[in-house]
Amino acid sequence: MTITRNTDNALFETLKYYPVVVLTGARQTGKTTFLHSVLSNYTYVTLDLPSVASLAEENPLAFFKQYPPPVLIDEVQYAPSLFRHIKYMVDEQRHLMGQFVLTGSQKFSLMQNVSESLAGRAAILELEGLSWQESYDLPHINQQVYTIRGGFPELSRVPDLPLNMWFSSYVATYLERDVRQLLNVSSLRDFERFMRILAARNGQQIDNAIISRDLGISAKTVASWLSVLETSGQVSILPSWHINMGKRVVKTAKVYFNDTGLLCWFLGVTADNFSTSPFRGTIQETLIYSELRKTIKNHNLNRQIYYYRDANNLEVDFLVAGGDNLKIIEVKSSENPRPEDIRNLAEFARLCAAANQPETQSVQAFVACNTSHTHPITVRSRDKSTEIRATALGLPDIAAMIQR
Repeated sequence: MTITRNTDNALFETLKYYPVVVLTGARQTGKTTFLHSVLSNYTYVTLDLPSVASLAEENPLAFFKQYPPPVLIDEVQYAPSLFRHIKYMVDEQRHLMGQFVLTGSQKFSLMQNVSESLAGRAAILELEGLSWQESYDLPHINQQVYTIRGGFPELSRVPDLPLNMWFSSYVATYLERDVRQLLNVSSLRDFERFMRILAARNGQQIDNAIISRDLGISAKTVASWLSVLETSGQVSILPSWHINMGKRVVKTAKVYFNDTGLLCWFLGVTADNFSTSPFRGTIQETLIYSELRKTIKNHNLNRQIYYYRDANNLEVDFLVAGGDNLKIIEVKSSENPRPEDIRNLAEFARLCAAANQPETQSVQAFVACNTSHTHPITVRSRDKSTEIRATALGLPDIAAMIQR
């Protein structure tokens, strides 16, 4: 089964302006399959084979004679010396663009070599799992199935693949190959427990002190482990809105898992208990955040995502800055949210008007819910001074909304 990805335009555009393009992403997001499908005219070589990796490491001249540019090199982190030779080749013919496409499963090693040898010569793209926009045409996928199975392409290609078996193997591989390489962890079980604790706190503000107490490790270790999860594409850190709104704003960031399937697996959420799960709300938030983030990356948009919360506990789930206006988004798992359920959007719009900041001059409100059709909801602030017209939309409409 061939699954069309939405990253191809961003890749082709980047290849026009950079001699080297590096595609990163978490394990199993389909980097090699994607590059194979869109760069069929490139020479392909993987350094997963020890003999090929040795040739690349010990004799780069012979390697590139056998695999000439334009070339797609997979698992390139296995030949660190190759990066310096690529730098030399790029500098010799700086006018040639799109000659080297590099990828690999160990993002840390890959990015370290890129930053040391190819700074200013390489563009970095990130491939996440499948977005809903990339998945909804598949015959066996609906929104609940997509939410519980997540966006890893293999789970979409093989619909009867047992989730517990797949995610257990995925986490074990991640811990053994990525975490062990980077951290001096006395027990990988401790790090897996850390991931489970984060899953239980998904969508909440990060409190290193509480997590360190629960795990029996230092707050400094918590920060280090969280950084590893973020860098390896397992979680995303959502910053708070930074513009002065005339209120004391909470500045602590939130953490979200990048993949709803992995989150559901850690939380024990299945098709049988999804509708009654106490985690349904945070899973829905993660689903919407994931679609926002993937759309921005896949289409190379200049957008930034935040959340808002102030000392009066006024909170907005997501703010998307960039484009023609500031988009404020409240997430609800119901099909038809009531105006009183989303009054916070009108309250925030009232603050925006009073703040008189350039970034808040034009505000557009949305309710991401489980509606089957887009429709308006009129909402007033508590003091009736501000009235806004929010647009209720479902998951299929998120991608189009964020691109406007």
